[in-house]
Amino acid sequence: MSVPSIVFFGTPPIAVPTLERLHRDWSVSAVVTLPDAPAGRGRHRQSPAVKVAAERLGIRTIFQPQSLSDAAFVEQLAALDADIFCVFAFRILPRVLLGLPSLAFNVHPSLLPKFRGPAPIAHTIIAGELQTGVTTFVLSEKVDAGMILLQESLSISDGLTAGELAEILAPRCADLASRTIAAWMNGTLVPTPQDERLATAAPKLHPETAWIDWRRDCRTVRNWIHGHSPQPGAWTLMDGTRLKVYRARLIEEESSHQLAGVWRMTDSAWQVACGRGTLELHEIQLPGKRAVAVADFLRGWRGHREGVFSLPEQKHDGTSG
Repeated sequence: MSVPSIVFFGTPPIAVPTLERLHRDWSVSAVVTLPDAPAGRGRHRQSPAVKVAAERLGIRTIFQPQSLSDAAFVEQLAALDADIFCVFAFRILPRVLLGLPSLAFNVHPSLLPKFRGPAPIAHTIIAGELQTGVTTFVLSEKVDAGMILLQESLSISDGLTAGELAEILAPRCADLASRTIAAWMNGTLVPTPQDERLATAAPKLHPETAWIDWRRDCRTVRNWIHGHSPQPGAWTLMDGTRLKVYRARLIEEESSHQLAGVWRMTDSAWQVACGRGTLELHEIQLPGKRAVAVADFLRGWRGHREGVFSLPEQKHDGTSG
């Protein structure tokens, strides 16, 4: 078989290494990504990371449809007569698109059927998993439920944030995607059904539900913080001000505290009592400020050195926290 014609679907930065690898190994004919949209404090229109990468790679055919079911877009895509659709961190493809190529597959950064959904890496960290991986599977109309093509696992170092794990998984996703195409080309792909009994969900994380419940044990709290880092950022309330916490370290895990959320500062450390155990905050962000290491924050802190973070039911700002 000659070199296949490939259309790549994707949007965020984690998908860029896969696009780069497939273009290097096989040459990508076209890219489908989301429309440019306002972003950042200035709300200036920005292109998705995958579009920026596609332009840098010299891929000339880039689609940014408002609707994947738009008749004109479907007609344009069908005219490409592509052999393969590769999808990574994108929308659900409608049935009209699934039937166009010989192979339509998705790249997913988890060991399916665990953590189906848009935030598998975050939920892997939140759940305290010791192992994760990447999966390629045949696209179907049910989210992340298609037949598995290839899968690779790896161990997770304790204390990683979701952002750090994403950086580790991104090149592995790229490698598995290219290997999937190679196996399809030589006829060695053997699709395997997913075990529905093992399926778990990984829904999108939202800022309004990212509050930190200090009443839980310190390891669970640390995993919650790291799973929301860097986005959307787990938060707590300090004297009515929302404080985001991006990184924390386990100090001890055995002591029980009747009053959770009690915090104390020294010149070099900021510790918080959880329902069981104690955490040390390492990276934080106050409203309107940039994220900083706690050691740097403490050097300029002139406020009080002890306090209690508000618990979820103690609402001060009209939110769920």
